[in-house]
Amino acid sequence: MDFGWHPAAQAEFDRVRAQAAAWPDERPTALTRERWRRCGDAGLLGYSVPADLGGSGRGFLDTARAVEAFGLGCPDMGLVFASLAHLFACAMPIAEHGDGRVRERVLPLLASGEWVGANAITERDAGSDVTALRATARADGDHYVLDGVKTFVSNAPEADVFVVYASTSPEFGHLGVTGFVVERDTPGLVVEPFEKSVLATCPVGEVRLEGCRVPAHHVLGVPGQGAAIFQSSMRWERTCLFAAYLGQAGRLLERCVAHARERRQFGRAIGKNQAVSHAIARLHSRVEAARLLLWRACWLLDRGERAALEVAGAKLAVSEAAVDTAAFAMRVLGGTGTRLGSGVAHDLLDAMASTTFSGTSEMQLEQMAKELGL
Repeated sequence: MDFGWHPAAQAEFDRVRAQAAAWPDERPTALTRERWRRCGDAGLLGYSVPADLGGSGRGFLDTARAVEAFGLGCPDMGLVFASLAHLFACAMPIAEHGDGRVRERVLPLLASGEWVGANAITERDAGSDVTALRATARADGDHYVLDGVKTFVSNAPEADVFVVYASTSPEFGHLGVTGFVVERDTPGLVVEPFEKSVLATCPVGEVRLEGCRVPAHHVLGVPGQGAAIFQSSMRWERTCLFAAYLGQAGRLLERCVAHARERRQFGRAIGKNQAVSHAIARLHSRVEAARLLLWRACWLLDRGERAALEVAGAKLAVSEAAVDTAAFAMRVLGGTGTRLGSGVAHDLLDAMASTTFSGTSEMQLEQMAKELGL
């Protein structure tokens, strides 16, 4: 199987990793515009956005490689997640389905890092079941009027533009969902921040829509196409975003290997004990296998194939390998791993989140079973 690496692929991987690793080694408590602009300067905020609209125009496989390097070099997974949620759940739906006027205005700002993007679909009673949306949008002349409440909106407190999903025809279920591009200064849009324990440096909040008037040309695709557009954005998120967790797992494995070589107990390095060395070897194999599953899914998507089975399998494999790697790092590093400054506890919590967002592990298994004809 030819994954189609361009000749400079390794150089690009090394560039992204080195830039991310060179940023100040700090764990801030919030997203800052300075750190955001660094991501923009590195090209990460528009990596898959068309080149004529400010991005790099890369496909799934090249983007996944760059994202893995980002996760490998940057220990702040909150920043990594915020950047990728911005790219895959906000910028890409606009790039692929937006009106030309909206694309030309919004995408260069998102790709450069001048703007922050967010995706608003989740509601209190509509998480995995995105067909249960209560937010509504009604046509009013050459505008739509949006009402409802969205929650767990990543980047919301800092966002300049939102991709919002609302029901235009509730009687049609998922066929009545429509996507909209809503700018932050739209009257009636209110953001209420809250804190969370995972991916803590990615800001999050509720978004209240109270009679928000949105121009009709801000509709993504056509009315009723919102559920399909959301699923299209999930192809990017469930592959390329999760490549960052391959980077995190690789970074943690490198740390475990170094610790196992240096840490001595009972007169020898703990890596000489099979309980440690075999566990690291097994985790290495799991991460490598997950990487190949993800690459194959990306390769198929670049070929224009649906790849629903492969995408679900890759997301499942990567997220579960990330959790097991982080949990092992916490154990093998012992007291060092429990220290607040070590970052390992943050890595474990951030990895655990990966089995929930973008569709839970159980949802991926359901999708795989369906694709297998069960």
